[in-house]
Amino acid sequence: MALFTSSYLRNKYSASLITEQKRQFSAVDKSKLKFDIFLSHCYLDREEVLGLYRELTEMGFSVYVDWIVDADLDRTNVTKATAELIKNRMKNSKSLLLAVSTNAAMSKWMPWELGFVDGNTDRCAIIPVSTDNLSLNSFNRVEYLKLYPYLDRETDTSNVMKLWINEDSNEYIEFKDWINGSNPIKRN
Repeated sequence: MALFTSSYLRNKYSASLITEQKRQFSAVDKSKLKFDIFLSHCYLDREEVLGLYRELTEMGFSVYVDWIVDADLDRTNVTKATAELIKNRMKNSKSLLLAVSTNAAMSKWMPWELGFVDGNTDRCAIIPVSTDNLSLNSFNRVEYLKLYPYLDRETDTSNVMKLWINEDSNEYIEFKDWINGSNPIKRN
């Protein structure tokens, strides 16, 4: 099992992808959009976030990132309407993944988003984004984040990358099954 690293995600970053995705979302009726993942993150880590967005969408998941899907939102003027839009996006997402990256602790929105989704569903997990190749055992998370499972990745025997939700080292489930309501199984 492996954590996502900052360097790996930055290598997936592409400014042209942002432009293309924003163009695609500007051409659709966004009021009916549903997502597999609401990706909660710190905008200061946008290159890693875009790498996560790209990785997850390439795996076939629909992902909500506010500055991609709702590019017209004004980050400098947050209103009640902004909060309502974000709440609706969270309600229309099967899961919330919290990207715990370098600047995540500075975000005021991430704890709010996590609390909102956790209060409405049990499909919240964290994605550790390490600055180096930390092992899962050395990944340290703040107290309240220990309440949530974490996501990692592993290549299977067919050389296909799969995502896994881990409650702890003895309980796991494939991510695609987890977002559809299945619960982790215990290892023997």
